[in-house]
Amino acid sequence: MPVKVFLVEDMKHLQEVISDLLASIGDFLLIGTATTEAEANLWLADNPDRWDLAIVDLVLEQGSGMSVVAKCKRRPSASKVVVFSDYVTPGIHKHCLGLGADAAIPKSDMPAFIEYCSGLTPATA
Repeated sequence: MPVKVFLVEDMKHLQEVISDLLASIGDFLLIGTATTEAEANLWLADNPDRWDLAIVDLVLEQGSGMSVVAKCKRRPSASKVVVFSDYVTPGIHKHCLGLGADAAIPKSDMPAFIEYCSGLTPATA
């Protein structure tokens, strides 16, 4: 059974890169994408039990990923939220975890992102 992924990223090129990366490291299925805070929050409201992993960028075309992370608090307990953003500093990391994220990883640390996601696949979980 694949890990169902909801991706909140405003750059289409990065959506494709992340999707390809996930496909190469395990059994992941991208089931939804959003480029704005409002679009992401609406998708989450319409699909509360449909996703296993939300990957959220903090700086979006419109709005902030922080609100999206907070909205994810009302999720099934097995679902995970990872912030994947250029703006993850120690303070932002702590704030994201306080909002309910399971991890906050800078985009510059691709190995940590791959390791985190790999740990979610059924074969290794």
